[in-house]
Amino acid sequence: MPQLRDHVACYGLGERGLVFPNAVGKPLRRTLFRSRIWRPSLVRAGLLGSVQHTGSHEFTGRWVDDEGRANALVRETYAAAVKAVASVAGTGLRFHDLRHSYATWLVDDGVPPNMVQRVMGHESVTTTLQLYTRRTENHRRILDALGGSMLGADGPDDDDPDDGPAGAMAVLR
Repeated sequence: MPQLRDHVACYGLGERGLVFPNAVGKPLRRTLFRSRIWRPSLVRAGLLGSVQHTGSHEFTGRWVDDEGRANALVRETYAAAVKAVASVAGTGLRFHDLRHSYATWLVDDGVPPNMVQRVMGHESVTTTLQLYTRRTENHRRILDALGGSMLGADGPDDDDPDDGPAGAMAVLR
């Protein structure tokens, strides 16, 4: 609640008391969130191309399109290059994909499937297991792909309950 109060004090409320409105006070729409927030965030994180400072007023954006071709563009500001790459790059990670990762991490951490089903809001545990989870042979491969360094210098420890996907997520929070 303190963070929400601070947010409202700083930004005010939108139309009809919205706490997180768009720039003109109206409700956020999925399509605008995707194009204005999600895809640029993926570019800045290096997951949907990249932007590098290449001259005094020159930023080069690079990405690989859906056909596997490398592309580049140049803009005068970092923000303009990020926006341009976000609008033309391939499909990339969808926001909804995070639900699949979350369900998989819960199952890999030993959370019973019926509890994962309830957390995910699924009517049937079959939906959770068949559509949302991907059993991994070893969750360390996932952590390596995400950058095991976020777990600390010594990496995951099988005897430490804070390690593993749930521990990694706590570090990211």
